[in-house]
Amino acid sequence: MLYAIICEDVPDSLPLRVATRPAHLARLQAMTAQNRIILAGPHPAVDSNDPGAAGFTGSLIVASFDSLTEAQQWANDDPYVTAGVFRSVVVKPFKQVLP
Repeated sequence: MLYAIICEDVPDSLPLRVATRPAHLARLQAMTAQNRIILAGPHPAVDSNDPGAAGFTGSLIVASFDSLTEAQQWANDDPYVTAGVFRSVVVKPFKQVLP
């Protein structure tokens, strides 16, 4: 089943994001190689694909897991969580309608 992982950053998270990004991306790339990632990306703090120093306000991941418990555990183990980038993480079942 699909799950949406909705993450909100702490204020001024950009330095932590930059430092932790390689480990965060490695986990996502491993899931992508297993065809389990539907989409993933950050929410820019300003209306731009490259927000520069404004940074990001959070992230969204939609991925396939066997259960809500598995999705929550995976989300809790994310390097952005352990490094303190995210102040909150919500995991919800997700039903893809389009495309």
